[in-house]
Amino acid sequence: MSDPKPSRGRLLPSRRRVLVGGLAAAAGAVAGCLDGSVTGGPADDGDDRVLALALHDAGETLRDGAVRDLAETDPGWDEAAFAAARDGEEYTTQYRKPFPSAADDPTYAVREGTYYRLDSVIVDEAEATRPVLRLFDVDGSESGDGEGADAVENEALPEGDRKAVESAHRSARARGNSGGVPVGLVERGGYVYRDADAIDASELLAAEGPDRVAYRDTVYRVEVARERFYEPVFRAVAEPVAESPERMEAILRAHTVGARLTADDLSADAREVIEAARRGGYEESHPYSDGYAELLRAFHERPYLDGNVRKDAGWSESGSERVRYEGRYYDYRLRFEPA
Repeated sequence: MSDPKPSRGRLLPSRRRVLVGGLAAAAGAVAGCLDGSVTGGPADDGDDRVLALALHDAGETLRDGAVRDLAETDPGWDEAAFAAARDGEEYTTQYRKPFPSAADDPTYAVREGTYYRLDSVIVDEAEATRPVLRLFDVDGSESGDGEGADAVENEALPEGDRKAVESAHRSARARGNSGGVPVGLVERGGYVYRDADAIDASELLAAEGPDRVAYRDTVYRVEVARERFYEPVFRAVAEPVAESPERMEAILRAHTVGARLTADDLSADAREVIEAARRGGYEESHPYSDGYAELLRAFHERPYLDGNVRKDAGWSESGSERVRYEGRYYDYRLRFEPA
């Protein structure tokens, strides 16, 4: 999800602005020309930041984004895990976690009108020996007319090897580079083969496999080691939680949505702030106008108003960064930016 870029209004000497009436003001805020007047109250001396609010439309229902069609997931064993767990059968996987999800972002699926919360638990540990592919740069003499000339092109290798070379290349490129490697792709300084079909089809793992591989105009020396791994064994879990779309929607609201508002709940000034935030973004410096302060309270973001704003703000009282307004859901973001 990309964050809309907040508009920048004209900051008054006291760094406090009050919105003028009408949607024209909201449009002006997006265009960067929102004006206002001083309403009193001391300026927050020494704080040259503005608080920017961005709203992203998340649609009318949460189910579309939260409930997965496991028949279309990759890898396909999610569907088998779901079928077994739903029928009360034990289904385990080694190393790979079924239905991967964060604790704050659970996975849901629907089958025959029933909604399930999907999870997994560790039930054992397994020891396994896995092939590990590592790639190393070769010096100029090897990559010229010598051994490098015999390098196999990555595109000519089986699919499993091509995937392995791409990951191992990232690790080789990162050695001595402060940028590091992509987490989740590289393991033990290379690529670990775990798929039995990929191992059987591999040319790089064969006893007479190539010693050199060329990837993106770089020739690498191939090194294969077989190493011991201790891997968790996961059991898939499918727990029924709802028998109707409405109940599933209520569960998702309870889990992810903070404030629920209508236009009638807000003053005209607060509605204009929402309109500006929906159309591109809104920002003010502290102390905030009545309309902005009202909206922050309605979003349960009082830490931005009460106490030490410099230290306390950034923590959400509601624990959520999603609201429901006028029948639609919005993901929002509050952040301080230089004035």
